[in-house]
This record gives sequence, C-alpha cells and structure tokens, in this order.
Amino acid sequence: MDQELRETIRDFDFKGNLTECIPFGSGHINETYRLTYDTGKHYILQKMNKEIFTKPVELMENIEGVTSWIRRKILEKGGDPERETLNIVPDREGRPYYVDEEGQYWRTYLFIENAATYDQVRSQEDFYESAVAFGHFQRMLADYPAETLHETIKDFHNTPDRMEKLRKAVREDRCGRAAQVQREIDFAFEREELSHVLWDMQTGGKLPLRVTHNDTKLNNVMFDNATGKAICVIDLDTVMPGLSVNDFGDSIRFGASTAAEDEKDLSKVSCDLRLYETYTRGFTEGCGGALTDTELDMLPMGAVLMTFECGIRFLTDYLEGDHYFRIHREGHNLDRCRTQFKLVWDMEQKLPQMKAIVDKYR
Repeated sequence: MDQELRETIRDFDFKGNLTECIPFGSGHINETYRLTYDTGKHYILQKMNKEIFTKPVELMENIEGVTSWIRRKILEKGGDPERETLNIVPDREGRPYYVDEEGQYWRTYLFIENAATYDQVRSQEDFYESAVAFGHFQRMLADYPAETLHETIKDFHNTPDRMEKLRKAVREDRCGRAAQVQREIDFAFEREELSHVLWDMQTGGKLPLRVTHNDTKLNNVMFDNATGKAICVIDLDTVMPGLSVNDFGDSIRFGASTAAEDEKDLSKVSCDLRLYETYTRGFTEGCGGALTDTELDMLPMGAVLMTFECGIRFLTDYLEGDHYFRIHREGHNLDRCRTQFKLVWDMEQKLPQMKAIVDKYR
C-alpha cells in the first residue's frame, strides 16, 4: 500500500484496525478499494475522478442529501438502512469526503455485505428485480425537493440541446465524415419535433421534476446473495433533478434491446416486448403509485426519447472525431448510432403495444 493511500485511510473515521486493503470492482471511472477492519466491518474507499466529476463537492452534497432521506424512509418502515441504501462514512472533520494534499477527493461507503452486482442479465427475474429497485428509488424520493439538488452535468437530458450540438457538428464537419452518414443525419432531423416532447412537457410543468438516477443499468443494483432480490441502488454520482420517464427509458434502451449496443447487424436489433413488459411491471410495482398519470402515459415515450438521444450523442461524437465515447474500432460510434436509431424505429412501430402494457400495470 502506498503512502498516499495510508494517509487517506487515516483521515476517515474508521473504527478498529485495518487488516486488508485491496483494489475492488470493475468500474473504470473511480479508483476503488475494499478495506477490511478487525471489527469485521468492510468499507469501500474511492478516489473520485476529477476529470469526469468536475464538481465533487456538489456531487457529494447531492449524494449525502439523497441517502440521508432514503435512510430515514427505510427506518420508518423498519428496514435495514445498512443494506438498503449507501451509507457515507465521514472524514475525521465530519465531511462526506476527504481532500488530500494534491487536491484529490476521496470518499468512503459502508460495504454492503452478502450482496453482489451483475454486469449482465442472467434471467428475466434479474431485470424485473432491477426495475423494482429503480421504481422503489422513485417512490422513496417522490417527496424530496428535487429542485434543491445540484445539476452536476448541465443539460444532461436536454434533447433539443443535443440536436443543436448535432447540427453544429454537421455544419462544421471537422473530420469530413458528414457526406457518408447523410442517412443517419436525415433520420435524426426528421425527428426534430420528437426531441422537444419531454423537454417541453417538463418546462411547461406537465411532468414533475424528480430526483433521477440517470444511469439505470443492471450493474447499479445490489442483489442479495441468498434471496436474489434487489436490495439497493448504488452509483449515485449522476443523481440530479430530472424526469422519472427518462430513468425508465434508459433502462429499456439498454435492457430490452435484443442486441448489443454496438451490433453491426441491424437485423438483430429490436425492442423485446417481453422484456419491456417485465421491466414495466417491476418499475410500476416499485413506484407504488408515486408517479402521476401523465408520467405513466409518457413511459413509452421515455424509452423512445432516451434511445434517440443516445443515438444523437453517438452520431455527434462520430462527426467530431470520437473524442467523448471511448472507441475500440474504426466507426465504432457510428455502429452505436445505427443500433440506437434502429431501436428507435422499432419502438415507433410498437408504441401502441408499449402503451397497452403500461396501461395493464398502472
């Protein structure tokens, strides 16, 4: 263990003596360790990536506010707050983070025992359980004053703004790629009106501002090792004010697609209505009546819009030279864009069925 790590550990309010410190997890953004103490307790220690998270204090204020709120709700219902939410361990000055001599930000959480995350869906039940977890997240935070949270990533789901960024990328065409992707550009701009739907409803007060997770993938849910049930939503770095339908939609985009996000064979790409129904059932059950009728009406549109927005972002990055999303082959972002746009097209054909499924479980 290097000296920087030793000094950082000493500045957190841990009880007992450290017996082990090992690198932990499969994340690529933060530097993560699991600490073991002779009290039997384990902790997660993370060095936050300031290149990605440029406002770490605001980010941690968001996490502290949300986890404290959830903890209170869990205690009111007689649950176990040490397993059902993230628990911040403060530094010795009582702050939810520690700043080392080099200006690096560190944080620690209580380790959730006898639980695991999954990178891939092993069964429909996993997808259902993740939906219940993210729905329950919405229910517990339904009365949280979302407007008090920091917007740590400005205009994250401002789809009209994403369209403007695409327009600029097409106009500048700095890599000389636009002529080869005119079909994809046309697909996007033919749906410009679509890009305004949710944004205009939010700004017009028709959709309530909610606390949103903004990264509702399966691997951000902890599953109990014994029961296989989802117990806790983790990775709250992108928690911000937003729309519940966007969180729902991003899960569908990622989890109900029949193909990988970068599949080249577009004939393999579609929205699996069986998986869509599984997630809708779990999400609405988890929400427990916390969503408005309008939010429920717009859940299918959330799936279309989050997929469309993601496709726009991939296309913009391709036109600008692949500087944002990491690529592993030539044309990787273009493949990702095409996959998202094919999924959008397929969802558009299936919207009546998607709406009927929501009505079934509302």
